[in-house]
Amino acid sequence: MAVYTEVAFDEAASLLRALGLGDLTDLQGIRSGIENTNYYALTTRGQWVVTLFERLTRAQLPYYLELMRHLAQRGIPVPAPQPDAAGKLLHTLAGKPAAVVTRLPGSHRLAPGTAHARQVGAMLGHMHVAGADFPGRQPHLRGLDWWVNTVPEVLPRLDVPTALLLSGELAYQASIGASPEAAALPRGPIHADLFRDNVMFDETAGEDRLCGFFDFYFAGTDTLLFDVAVCLNEWCIDHASGHLVDALAHPFLEAYRQARPLSPAELTLLPAMLRAAAFRFWLSRLWDWHLPRAAAMLQPKDPAHFERVLRNRIDHPWQVPA
Repeated sequence: MAVYTEVAFDEAASLLRALGLGDLTDLQGIRSGIENTNYYALTTRGQWVVTLFERLTRAQLPYYLELMRHLAQRGIPVPAPQPDAAGKLLHTLAGKPAAVVTRLPGSHRLAPGTAHARQVGAMLGHMHVAGADFPGRQPHLRGLDWWVNTVPEVLPRLDVPTALLLSGELAYQASIGASPEAAALPRGPIHADLFRDNVMFDETAGEDRLCGFFDFYFAGTDTLLFDVAVCLNEWCIDHASGHLVDALAHPFLEAYRQARPLSPAELTLLPAMLRAAAFRFWLSRLWDWHLPRAAAMLQPKDPAHFERVLRNRIDHPWQVPA
């Protein structure tokens, strides 16, 4: 979430009014994130997030919006896309495709503990179960095909040892992806980017309670295990070393497996998928770091963290007992 496209107050107000969401009283650009233009909007009827899509096409966008609506209808706490009078979820703002969704309550937990990891694991499992009958199909756009196309763009900008690690891991992941074992893994809609700043917790009841997942615009149809690996690398990790922390990882997986049991094949391939999840975000951050886009508000993230995580997953494969 950044601001690539400046939106006039009156233009945003017109869209929100047309959607029946009240009169706009405040509009603030969101600094965090790097993919789309996002604003917080406050109206006389509530709080909303307005997103202008900078890379995704109009043909791609219905998948994400319909997925969010599908999950919300099945009790998963996600932002609800707001339809126009004709029931359409995709709109136009400042000449760009746009969506308006409910703003979730709560705040981020950037230093999560066991209770947070357990709740994220449980909700991720419930989300995967709820998405099993979602009829939409669309490739995960930051999956293996994207890696194959993007690595050559990044390699010339790296020193030799870093380039060797990047190209070597791509070859390893391509071999895993081509295996019969990987092809047999359970698949469905995944979030693919469930980082700490994409989850909300609320403490008004006296203890932290997970109250929502958001930012589904990297979602796609892929192996459910990839989502699990992304979360383990984010919610159950010592950031200084890149090590997975057993005291966080085991409660996360236990809660997930209560909602959706993992197959023996998933447990076997988990170490490789943890490497895949680290590789995906290392490559993405290298791309954003070395080939940045101009934006009014943009904070590219340091790739070094996920290089450290990847090296750790290679040197210390992590496996949970079946």
